[in-house]
Amino acid sequence: MKIASKFTVHANCKILLKDMDIDVETVVAYSKLPADVFNREPVMLSPKEYFDWWLAIEKAADGRDVPLLVAEYLSVEVFDALLFAVLCSPDLNTALSRIQHYKPLIGPMKMDLDVTDTATEMGLSCYGYEGPVPAVLVLTEMVFFTKLLRMATRHHASPLAVTLPELPSNIGAYETFFGCQLKQGDKLSMVFKAEDAARPFLTANASMWSYFEGGLNQKLADLTATATTVERVRAVLIESLPVGQSSVDMVAQKLTMSKRTLQRKLSDEDTSFHSVLQDVRSELAKHYLQKSHISLSEVAFLLGYQESNSFIRAFTTWHGVSPGSYREQLAS
Repeated sequence: MKIASKFTVHANCKILLKDMDIDVETVVAYSKLPADVFNREPVMLSPKEYFDWWLAIEKAADGRDVPLLVAEYLSVEVFDALLFAVLCSPDLNTALSRIQHYKPLIGPMKMDLDVTDTATEMGLSCYGYEGPVPAVLVLTEMVFFTKLLRMATRHHASPLAVTLPELPSNIGAYETFFGCQLKQGDKLSMVFKAEDAARPFLTANASMWSYFEGGLNQKLADLTATATTVERVRAVLIESLPVGQSSVDMVAQKLTMSKRTLQRKLSDEDTSFHSVLQDVRSELAKHYLQKSHISLSEVAFLLGYQESNSFIRAFTTWHGVSPGSYREQLAS
């Protein structure tokens, strides 16, 4: 298995957090990640950042059991491409084998599988991080695989055994969900009966899997790719301009770096903050002007200008025509 140093948190998780009544901005704040983290695609985290993200979710849940909330609200619409593709597998054994192969696309967890005539045992371990795996993540992983089997087969299967490094305080609720007793042990593992692991997925779709497989393989090959500084600055500006914020100091703070570091990184990418700001304003201006009901003063406000004349002069410089003339050209 390829070992990765960066891991993906997909924007779809915002839907799940919303459904669980957990505020995304609060989670981001608790995790101490940059405020623009979900304006980038993909969201790439280090192992420590990944685990901090899960601890932040637990903290933002304010005492509620996150894994049990996941069990209640998990649905196909919050799946990323990999998990949706896994649903296309013929059975749990195949699904787990595929997840084992593509696990680096999800997080710093290594999966071991042992398939026999009587049972399928799945073991999990983390890498790239010296601290213990957050209990909330461990339990969520176990809940997810049980829920996946039940969703795909429409059969209320229960694992034979669930072994955890640390047992939850609300153990009764978890044993009710899993349908088996939880055991404490050094090895994080889950065991399913062979007949349940081989039970046909009603969601099986070989052609759909073939459609996804090429893209997943490419993502696995591009695991170390990260967003450029320009892309990150653009994302912050698009979010901040409508509320009148466009300073380099604000953007640097949002990206959790010093103003000097931000300017150096942009210089390394052969641009400057002023240039990126003007490019974003220019593109947004054309977008807003296509909406004929928005006045020029409103467009100026949405682009962070204090007065309309400043916007009109800037637009004329960018495009060689005034914004009013540009809108007339669109209309004709």
